Amino acid sequence: MPRKIRELIRELEQADFVDRGGKGSHRNFVHPKVAKPITISGKMNEDAKLYQERAVKRAIKESLS
Repeated sequence: MPRKIRELIRELEQADFVDRGGKGSHRNFVHPKVAKPITISGKMNEDAKLYQERAVKRAIKESLS
């Protein structure tokens, strides 16, 4: 069962990512140790896409190294 967008955002914020805003339903999260910003699109209560879950997982892993 896919997780919700709000769960991905909560996970990013707990890993010290900062929301630098975006247009519409897009949110860009940055972290000093991660080269590229992570863009999460969609409303908070929508199901997350598989590629979004993978991107969040990869970014958090990169931020820890």
